[in-house]
Amino acid sequence: MEADEVTIREQNFHSQVREYTICFLLFAVLYIVSYFVITRYKRKADEQEDEDAIVNRISLFLSTFTLAVSAGAVLLLPFSIISNEILLSFPQNYYIQWLNGSLIHGLWNLASLFSNLCLFVLMPFAFFFLESEGFAGLKKGIRARILETLVMLILLGLLILGIVWVASALIDNDATSMESLYDLWEFYLPYLYSCISLMGCLLLLLCTPVGLSRMFTVMGQLLVKPTILEDLDEQMYIITLEEEAIQRRLNGVSSTMEYNTVELRQELENVKSMKTKLERRKKASAWERNLVYPAVMILLLIETSISVLLVACNILCLLIDETAMPKGSGGPGIGSASLSTFGFVGAALEIILIFYLMVSSVVGFYSLRFFGNFTPRKDDTTMTKIIGNCVSILVLSSALPVMSRTLGITRFDLLGDFGRFNWLGNFYIVLSYNLLFAIMTTLCLVRKFTSAVREELFKALGLDKLHLSNNARDSETTKPSANGHQKTL
Repeated sequence: MEADEVTIREQNFHSQVREYTICFLLFAVLYIVSYFVITRYKRKADEQEDEDAIVNRISLFLSTFTLAVSAGAVLLLPFSIISNEILLSFPQNYYIQWLNGSLIHGLWNLASLFSNLCLFVLMPFAFFFLESEGFAGLKKGIRARILETLVMLILLGLLILGIVWVASALIDNDATSMESLYDLWEFYLPYLYSCISLMGCLLLLLCTPVGLSRMFTVMGQLLVKPTILEDLDEQMYIITLEEEAIQRRLNGVSSTMEYNTVELRQELENVKSMKTKLERRKKASAWERNLVYPAVMILLLIETSISVLLVACNILCLLIDETAMPKGSGGPGIGSASLSTFGFVGAALEIILIFYLMVSSVVGFYSLRFFGNFTPRKDDTTMTKIIGNCVSILVLSSALPVMSRTLGITRFDLLGDFGRFNWLGNFYIVLSYNLLFAIMTTLCLVRKFTSAVREELFKALGLDKLHLSNNARDSETTKPSANGHQKTL
């Protein structure tokens, strides 16, 4: 009997070591990828050999850690879905014994823990540490800056604690709920993270419909469009003449006319950029111009239509069946039953839609005017802006599993602290979220595909000079032709 207990303890120990090793290896890969991404955008001028260099290096490591956690939160739901299908297909395979429900639950718990750690500790510390100079009267150095950072973190924690207390008193004025806030680890932090998750879902509700319509424009800029009724040789000849004319004007302008020089240099850069695009279109093969671009546009349209259709079906399920609510994780365990009607194909489709929604939300986030200045630039992004971008992506990625389950994109139950959010059990919040997403996405797509018609109507009625349409403003700068291509003159 004792030998059996020892054997069971050894098996549990080895399984825990194996799970921690797998989690460490996965996170190490994400950390390395995140480090290369951040260093690609980080401003090179920030690299000094002094005290600021140490502060920048610490902030860089913390930002990399946060971005790796964000990537892990994005991959969390797709990894769980594909693991469930693999365990169903190969239940007795020796080589996938490491892939079990304990590992999946552990990944969800670690994602929740690290998200809280990055959001409430590491990123505020990195920001305050980067901006700190040390208290007056103390010797300047790393210790003084760390002391000031810790004091600022304590004050920030007290401020957030007070805000949550006031919010709890206004929303739920109950003695038991107020006393539960004394439990910092079991209730306060999950409650605070629930509020942050709700804000992230609302931000996704704002960014994703915009990003779904913006994706067509972004892919149109990345791919080579078909040449319909266009003469690329003539356009190249015209833009070459324009570049030479601007270059001669720039050489003839005196050094005292700084304003005209800057204006001409900017115009020359725009002309060179358009010339580069024309050269790329000219060098592209026929199948790339006439096959890849239409196929990608049709694929984007299909994915967007399927997303809206799934949300519409989820709205009907919410009105009919109570089990469609995303609250809790009372469904079957990992590897017990397929959560998709179409099995492995349906699971693959869910994973594709989840990644598509995440990419669309990021594109929509940077397309909003309020966050337009947040867009990182290659080799020209300060550490402060990198920290802000990492926090924004962390909020979006942490809310992605919740949004995917709330919209009915997947039926995989939320595990860990993700399923303990209070607002997920509110029928009216979940239903309103689905309705707003379907309506906003439909309106953004209608506005996107009818922009050319509206622009022509404004021109016919003489209202284009009143700037009633955003496309009218864009047309004055880019001068698009009738088939969507840019004119050089």
